[in-house]
Amino acid sequence: MHRIAFLGPPGAGKGTQAAELAQALRIPHLSTGDLLRGAVGAGSPLGREADGYMRAGKLVPDALVLQILAERLAGADARAGFLLDGYPRNLAQAETLATLTPLDRVLSFEIPTDELVRRLSGRRTCPVCQTAYHLVSKPPKVAGRCDRDGTELIQRPDDRPEAIEVRLRVYAEQTAPLLDHYRRQGLLRAIDATGTPAEVAGRVRRAVESAPP
Repeated sequence: MHRIAFLGPPGAGKGTQAAELAQALRIPHLSTGDLLRGAVGAGSPLGREADGYMRAGKLVPDALVLQILAERLAGADARAGFLLDGYPRNLAQAETLATLTPLDRVLSFEIPTDELVRRLSGRRTCPVCQTAYHLVSKPPKVAGRCDRDGTELIQRPDDRPEAIEVRLRVYAEQTAPLLDHYRRQGLLRAIDATGTPAEVAGRVRRAVESAPP
């Protein structure tokens, strides 16, 4: 069984790698955002409760997120395992998650801060269709304009260098105890997240297939 969690700062490439690995292993790829949107879209009682918080601009409580996760993991497609993308985010969430399900592997994506700032500060988004671009790796055909509708691209406030540094500092403070927690359990594998997506994917597969220490 593959019960895997991906951890790492914003911009480390977790989403891309998680989608590829989940498809290869034929297990569901679950991020907190996807879980919440799925529950809301399904109109379940938990989804309606979460929707109330989201419409009010409030964070969905951890206890409710865990209930929604438990409901999702009860699905037939999760019987062979699952891949949690960016969850848990702190030690308290990890301890609560352990009451629901064990994990077989926790992969921590590691990348230098200057590379993260370069990646994130280069992101641009179309405010109309939400298509994402990157000035270096995925530039639009016409500079500053969306390929689909020609709308002027914007940079999200949290993708500006000064905001990125704050986000990374918060991540490091919250996640350091979490990494120590999984390291003590022998579950943690550090992944060098630099290089091409194919190179990183190879490291991910080797970490997933490696024998426990």
